[in-house]
Amino acid sequence: MEGKKIDRKEFLTSTSKYAVGAVAGVVGLNALAGGKILANSKSTAWPWPYTTLDPEVVRLKAHHLYWSDKDCASGVFGAFVEALTESMPDPWSGMPIEVMLFGRGGGNGWGTLCGTVNGAAAIISLVTSKADSGKLINEVWGYASAQELPSNAANQASIDGKYQDVKYQGALPQSISGSVLCHASVSQWCRIADKKVSDTERKERCARLAGDVAAKTAEILNAHFAQTFQSTYVTDPDAAQCLTCHGSAVFNNVMTQMNCLPCHGDPHVSGLVQEDPAIPDEHELTQNYPNPFNPSTKIQFAIPRTEKVSVIVYDITGQEVKKLVDHDLLNPGKYTVDWNGTDSFSNKVSSGIYFVRMNAGTFQLTRKMNLVK
Repeated sequence: MEGKKIDRKEFLTSTSKYAVGAVAGVVGLNALAGGKILANSKSTAWPWPYTTLDPEVVRLKAHHLYWSDKDCASGVFGAFVEALTESMPDPWSGMPIEVMLFGRGGGNGWGTLCGTVNGAAAIISLVTSKADSGKLINEVWGYASAQELPSNAANQASIDGKYQDVKYQGALPQSISGSVLCHASVSQWCRIADKKVSDTERKERCARLAGDVAAKTAEILNAHFAQTFQSTYVTDPDAAQCLTCHGSAVFNNVMTQMNCLPCHGDPHVSGLVQEDPAIPDEHELTQNYPNPFNPSTKIQFAIPRTEKVSVIVYDITGQEVKKLVDHDLLNPGKYTVDWNGTDSFSNKVSSGIYFVRMNAGTFQLTRKMNLVK
């Protein structure tokens, strides 16, 4: 049979009839199917709904998801999706947590933004307005970069057998990353723990970190929606110091909130001498000598393992005067560094009380010094 030729007008008329019929057919099938075919056509306005969550429940979910092949970013994000789905299936049951899988390993293994804070920021951005999300994200990221993690609560959960996935039982070493960068955070912990990135302990550390960040995010969101949230975040003091030159007042070539030292510490320390390469039993910061002093004094410290060290002088108001050792990676041993009574710009400081603080891994100790003229 020969096909009938039709003009453009007839074609558009007939096809539109078919389209109307097809839609009517789907609507009819949807009615017969009890409305299930078109059940997901409803959209949810942003921000999505939130309800108060137990931070410890979210902690355990994030830890489990990390070990369930969801890793860090989806682990934190998914812990909230799962918990919120239990009380609000609509709309939360329709959210695929795998959307955050890209965040693993600092973004597909690139070591950039830590996946745990990436996942936390995503859930905050989903349930709060843009105007509110910034301060909440800052609070979580500040926590992740400034606290000793994994936290005591995370380690205790392992000791108490609360984790569903037991890859390593007991307390893990803690570290302060000073940064939300995965590279800086993981590398700092590996140095302190003397572990490799591929070790089970490092992976368990990140699983517990996912739990810590998820629990902290739940606390912050709970407080926000209860209208009791009060921000405690301030820009890292070292970053603020760097920005006095690199910020808008002078060079205007840096935009950051992070501690700059994990990545930009200067390995060439003027006046630093290794007195004894023998490995000490513990960290040590001895009293400077002479003390009182004029015009210079010697400061001796010891570290029992390879780690990054800072030795910083502060005035009596707590303002930084000079970095003598600037977050430098040093081998085990005893060291001496001189301070000649000048600030970071080589200006002579006035007589008075000063403090020298040493940081090495999780070790921190301060000594009082007296400059007389």
